[in-house]
Amino acid sequence: MKTSRNYHLLLTGQFLGAFGDNFLLAGILAPLTFLKNAGTITAQDVNSTNTQFNMVFFVPFILLAPLAGFLNDRMPKTSWLLGGNLIKLLGALVGFAGILLHSASHDSAMIWQIVGYAIVGIGACVYSPAKYGVLPEVVETEKLVKANGTVEMLTLVGSIGGFALGGVLYDQTRALSTCYVAAIIVYALAALANGMMQKTPSNPSAQLGRSLQEFVGHAKSLLTHQRIGRILLGSMLFWLAAAFLRTNLQAWGMAVFAASGVPPEAITNTRLALFKASPIIAIAVGSVLAGRIHALGDLSKQWLYAMGLAAGVALMGSLSGTQGLPVVMLALTLAGVMAGMLIVPLNASLQHETSEAALGKTIAVQNVIDNAGMIVGAGLLGVMTKLNFSPHQAFLGLAVVVVILTLGMKLTTKNVDATKAH
Repeated sequence: MKTSRNYHLLLTGQFLGAFGDNFLLAGILAPLTFLKNAGTITAQDVNSTNTQFNMVFFVPFILLAPLAGFLNDRMPKTSWLLGGNLIKLLGALVGFAGILLHSASHDSAMIWQIVGYAIVGIGACVYSPAKYGVLPEVVETEKLVKANGTVEMLTLVGSIGGFALGGVLYDQTRALSTCYVAAIIVYALAALANGMMQKTPSNPSAQLGRSLQEFVGHAKSLLTHQRIGRILLGSMLFWLAAAFLRTNLQAWGMAVFAASGVPPEAITNTRLALFKASPIIAIAVGSVLAGRIHALGDLSKQWLYAMGLAAGVALMGSLSGTQGLPVVMLALTLAGVMAGMLIVPLNASLQHETSEAALGKTIAVQNVIDNAGMIVGAGLLGVMTKLNFSPHQAFLGLAVVVVILTLGMKLTTKNVDATKAH
């Protein structure tokens, strides 16, 4: 079972799946740039649509997480690697059908696209526990750390590439249908890669009721643990800010380019790709720095990094663009680097301070909490948009929220190796 072929097919499917999720979203949102430039919609409309699509993608991770965990326990995880990408493929086909059937009605086509992207979210939900859980079944124990790192790196590269290239393709073709066709091909290739994997073991004795009970019980024990609970809330804060940032970037980026003197007709998704890719790269840089600066279990500076994240976001909300793009990019980079330095020590501490026997369940609980944070982040922007906040005002609001939550959580700094969570 632990063959090089299985491992490389897993990596291929993971890269293509992450690329497809972000490529499709970027393509769906790309027309908003030109509608805003033409004065057909407002910045608030851009943020409202961004919020809708991000919300429907994240919600399945909350509602279906226990079911996804049970399915991946009971059946071969390779089945759900394939199944996840097939569900994503179905979602892309539903959105594509909406465009073809309602080409003359933007609102009707949009409803089909929202439903389609929600289905993509369901696919991602059942795929997520499989991609982590299958690694010990396809990789030798001594190679697990490197394999996890490779999966995360490919996810990052796929996310950056997909989010940038989806908008670029729309700029070149001005045809959303072309973006859908490309996404369908990507998902089909991802499913093909996972379908070629040799099946991993199953566990027919797994029961949904017992799995749900264990999940709820373990979540309660983690959240009530003095240190682990705060680590999980710190992780949730990161994902709240990340979701808010990503959802607000399109409208904010257009406002920045306009203030910097770029004419409306020259503000394209290709230009905006600079803003979309930069924070992900900056988070990666911050992640590497955190690994070099902090010893395992050292959370003494996490509150400072959270405050640094708030400072970077506040600068993004304060700089109109008239100061020049390099200054704006510096603020964006500061926010990303601080975010990366915030999350990595938290993740490392969580894994180190949880018993090995419970690590899988702990990661499942973390996934639910992190996705809850993303829903809150996207929802928070939605509320601000309803209140007619501009994209810049929204970032100022986020900075305030991050400061308040950081002061409220007061992450502990003591290393608690002796009190591992079970």
